[in-house]
Amino acid sequence: MNKFMRDLNIPDGTISQLRLEALRLDNNNTAEIRSIIPKFDVRALPLDAISFEELTTFLKLPDGDYAVPTKFAESVAYLVERKIDPFDYPFYWTNKVGFNNRIIIPFLYKGEIVGWTARAINDAKPKYLSEQQPGYVFNLDSQQDDREFVIVSEGPFDALSIDGCALLGAEIKDSQNWLLKQLGKEIVLVPDKDAAGKATLEQALEFGWGVSMPDWPEGIKDINDAVVKLGKLATLWLIVSAKESNNLKIQLRAKKWFNE
Repeated sequence: MNKFMRDLNIPDGTISQLRLEALRLDNNNTAEIRSIIPKFDVRALPLDAISFEELTTFLKLPDGDYAVPTKFAESVAYLVERKIDPFDYPFYWTNKVGFNNRIIIPFLYKGEIVGWTARAINDAKPKYLSEQQPGYVFNLDSQQDDREFVIVSEGPFDALSIDGCALLGAEIKDSQNWLLKQLGKEIVLVPDKDAAGKATLEQALEFGWGVSMPDWPEGIKDINDAVVKLGKLATLWLIVSAKESNNLKIQLRAKKWFNE
């Protein structure tokens, strides 16, 4: 029925509302309604985590210089290298063993911290340590403006590079689709160029999302890599220029894109 309504060019927002209303009329589907409309509990960050902004203030010496721990300095340098402003997002850091070589990225929802991921800045394994609630969409709070599109990626650094959103995984949950649709913007997925990204693209088509598979210059593999090498504006231009909503054209493009 979802596909049939989309073939009739019924807006996705209307389809989502009709689906929820149909579920409400069926008393047996209470659990499914709850799974589509997520609720997130407030969660604590790792022990002794302090924001970059607070930390720089705390570390300032009377003479105006800073007593900066080496691992914190390396975390800031890592973000700068990836062309992400260390103070554009409320990043955190802690000197606790196991976390002092990681950048802590809080997951915000309506201004509250509802989870986090700690990304290693070196070869430490696992690359990410996370506290994540089901159905969460990263950087959703930053999309409340007059932009026409919301660009969706898999990872948080790709999202932060272009002020987009991240699924924090390769699977699109119903609740994530619902949250993104509530923004009232055109949703454009930029999938990863791997088998998982191909599966994400197929889901995006089922949900009626647009997809962008840009002709990245040689050596560029993802959004953040493009921003590092080309800059933010050029990366956004490539993504928007490659945006497509026609399912057949997307599938034809995907055959080439995933084999490049």
